[in-house]
Amino acid sequence: MTLERAGLDRGAQPVRITDVAALAGVSIGTASKALNGTGSSGSPHGRGSRTPPRNSGSSGTPERARCPPRTYTVGMITTDSFGRFSIPVLLGAEDALSAGQMAVLLCDTRDDHVREAHYLRSLAARGVDGIIVTGRSADPRPPIDVSIPVVYAFTPSTDPADVSITLDDAAGSSAVAAHVLTLGRQRVAIVTGPARHQSAVRRVSGATAVLGSALVGEPLYGEWSERWGRQAVDVLARGSADVDAIVCGSDQIARGVCDRLRELGRSVPEDVAVTGFDDWDVMALASRPPLTTVDLRLEELGRVAGQALLDLIDGGSAASAAVTPSLVIRESTLGA
Repeated sequence: MTLERAGLDRGAQPVRITDVAALAGVSIGTASKALNGTGSSGSPHGRGSRTPPRNSGSSGTPERARCPPRTYTVGMITTDSFGRFSIPVLLGAEDALSAGQMAVLLCDTRDDHVREAHYLRSLAARGVDGIIVTGRSADPRPPIDVSIPVVYAFTPSTDPADVSITLDDAAGSSAVAAHVLTLGRQRVAIVTGPARHQSAVRRVSGATAVLGSALVGEPLYGEWSERWGRQAVDVLARGSADVDAIVCGSDQIARGVCDRLRELGRSVPEDVAVTGFDDWDVMALASRPPLTTVDLRLEELGRVAGQALLDLIDGGSAASAAVTPSLVIRESTLGA
């Protein structure tokens, strides 16, 4: 191997690797590795030291000149096999990423840590420019350990330094509770999902703050299911208070509540107004009557996450944010 050395008193004579090693005060092997970019020494100029740290979305993104060439592909890791949450997030993210001519590769881990590790290796081998992590739960998850930009969508990271785009559950339940009060309802019950889920707790918190003295008894925690909705109506029927509204933590629960109220001869919404949460059309529109509920605006959440990832990929910075859901009013509170 030779190099052309210009501007020295010897003219443009070939420079041997031994000359380079002697001048640098290193071995011939070390000099060869440095010149070829294959070394793994601790020198700040060697390519072996160029692996960037795990990118958590902070402003310390390595300068673009030192990053590998872009492939204009982005990976999306999800645990949501059914697609109830991840597909809308994907659609929104694609809207933002397509503006940057980025393609998205969707990987479903099925809640399997081994499968997730496999997909992360595959995405790294493909040289994706960044990764969006999402799932079917709004509960935080451990961060992934990769050396490229990462944004967490709907399912936040447990690391506060990471960029997480989440849903403001409390704001959504506050809006639906305020709607119930504007209807003149004065005896309101809350029926929601498992107390171990942060989304259930946040939805109860938002509704409770608005309902105040109109809240009848303690919130009822159970499952995210129609069955629990039916059971909860029986629990309320055995109580002393005669409720005139039930605020539910999900559309599934609300549909079960409506079914059981109808079986007991109670009319919705004339006798009891019922609200859901999620605006899952399979449940909300098929309910009898169709449900007043809360739209999670998951596509908007995906767009915000996609734009945040683009900013990180372009060498900029991004911050965590929360998307505010919106109230959707239907027959379960206003009638036909």
